[in-house]
Amino acid sequence: MKIVVQRCKKGKVVVGNETIGSIGQGLVLLVGITHGDNEKDAAYLADKIAGLRIFEDEDGKMNLSVAEIGGAILSVSQFTLYGDCRKGKRPSFTNAAKPDIAAPLYDRFNELLRQKDLVVETGKFGADMDVEFTNWGPVTLILEHPLV
Repeated sequence: MKIVVQRCKKGKVVVGNETIGSIGQGLVLLVGITHGDNEKDAAYLADKIAGLRIFEDEDGKMNLSVAEIGGAILSVSQFTLYGDCRKGKRPSFTNAAKPDIAAPLYDRFNELLRQKDLVVETGKFGADMDVEFTNWGPVTLILEHPLV
């Protein structure tokens, strides 16, 4: 799994003309799933993200997690994280897991975050989505498991 983590002031996902997920301050997660990813990978990353100390404390140091600031998570499936652009001009997405594998693991990942008492809003797996957010900092990290 590969996840782009972005600290945000606010975020939302729109499908068609309907907002289907919306948060205030917290994290926007772009979640990519590849072949061989499993629940162990999802659990590792959910735990890592829940504990990431990337929000500033009263001294201006990154010492607080999303839960400690009362923030939320906006999780969006993103198969294009596994796009391979090494050959030609058009990306190959053969490294992205097929939807019948990726969708249930994406749902399980979000459930694991919720089990940590985090508010998790999501996009719609496989949909054409408009994702809007205000990157705060900016702070952007890329997490992967298994580690490469």
